[in-house]
Amino acid sequence: MQPLFEKVYQGQNLTTNEMIQISSNIFEGKLSDTQISALLIALKLKGVTSEELTGLATIMQGKAEKMLTPPKGVMDNCGTGGDHSNSFNISTTAAFVLAGGGIPMAKHGNRSVSSRSGSADVLESLGISLTVSPEKIDYLLREVGIAFLFSPAMHPAMKYVMGIRRDLATPTIFNLIGPIINPYRLDNQLMGTFAGDSISETAETLGKMGRKKAIVVHGAHGMDEANLAGTTNCAVYQDGKVSNFSFTPEEYGFERAPLSAIVGGEAQQNRDILLSVLQNEASVYYDTVLLNAGLGFLASGKAASLEAGIMEAKQSLKSGAAMDCLQKLIREQRAVA
Repeated sequence: MQPLFEKVYQGQNLTTNEMIQISSNIFEGKLSDTQISALLIALKLKGVTSEELTGLATIMQGKAEKMLTPPKGVMDNCGTGGDHSNSFNISTTAAFVLAGGGIPMAKHGNRSVSSRSGSADVLESLGISLTVSPEKIDYLLREVGIAFLFSPAMHPAMKYVMGIRRDLATPTIFNLIGPIINPYRLDNQLMGTFAGDSISETAETLGKMGRKKAIVVHGAHGMDEANLAGTTNCAVYQDGKVSNFSFTPEEYGFERAPLSAIVGGEAQQNRDILLSVLQNEASVYYDTVLLNAGLGFLASGKAASLEAGIMEAKQSLKSGAAMDCLQKLIREQRAVA
């Protein structure tokens, strides 16, 4: 292991196989906390490559809970967190909009990292259980069109790095990897990231992990979501290639709004915001969800353009389909609990 560690310390990139070797040792408990901490900081300072992300993701997905075969077209819209924006739960709200539009959503998530309420916190406040077996998750995904996969329950091997990540108190490669290692073999993905300098590498990694189409999003002011405060940068993986595009909110008919306008709060407050959006109430929260859900429909392949994706999102909300998905998920999960 030491030669591989030295390679990273010297600012050199690891191959996929070298990262697989290191990752195997981490998740078999063969490395000390000090070694792992040093590696994470060295990778952060050097910058993470697609090969390194792929190597780590390959091992972590192999150690995740085994899921059944998902419905065709299954996708996720989980983001990295780590942007310290304290926003409301944008991707969680958008997941119900996407499910209401007929996209099977395997929503991967965790408790709060960079805000006061993570996806798990707000869903728990809605009465949705976080500890559901893979068989019941599969049932919910097929019956309701959306299911929540609580990351700590799906990835028990993360126990080897949880304390280290908490003590380091800074985003590392594990923030980048979280959305990549959904236990399901996803067909499509929308992924937000705080790491704007590596959106193309992340999109390339999603392709290596089997996505047919994926969009990686880095919003204005470093946010891991598209927002109304400025330019959003995107990297698209499709047909073995990565392309890039950027846009401003005005291009799609939205008024510009500062990030302070979408700050959330504790789980109860974020729950109320989520419900207001699903009830089709106009607000800056609503517009932000429209934009992100629109990107999700584009990533799913259901929409041929972002403009068409936003129209799909509006229809999911206006028809009540998005709210129906939430209510059905609460009802069905109670039935199988």
